[in-house]
Amino acid sequence: MNWEPYLHKAQYYETDGMGIIHHSNYIRWFEEARVDFLAQIGMPFEEVEARGIVSPVLHVSCDYKTMARFGETVRIFVTVTGYTGAKLFLTYRVEDAETGALRCAGESSHCFLSGGRPVSLRRAVPDYDAILRGLPLVGKED
Repeated sequence: MNWEPYLHKAQYYETDGMGIIHHSNYIRWFEEARVDFLAQIGMPFEEVEARGIVSPVLHVSCDYKTMARFGETVRIFVTVTGYTGAKLFLTYRVEDAETGALRCAGESSHCFLSGGRPVSLRRAVPDYDAILRGLPLVGKED
């Protein structure tokens, strides 16, 4: 299964006093890309939440490489590195859409909750579990 990278055009309000995109925005872009990725694989976020499942962030990290600036468009590639039924592990690669220059790389992990309690999608929502289990994994499964 192939999915398209997420595209984000850097906004003026995302810049800092030096005229570059403030580092906190890259984490927000990861979240935008994750929501887009879930929609592309058949798990639109609004549908997931309507079924009583939320998937908060457990961990996020980002390694900044080069600066993005206002008006530039970045491509964010999302890769699944692990899925346990109760947790999902993703990596992100943010590149300048025009030049391909690496802006940052990062990772995040997410759990699944229903009613504020951890759940396994295998039991709670088997069709979502099947979607995630059918994805190619890169790296190790935690």
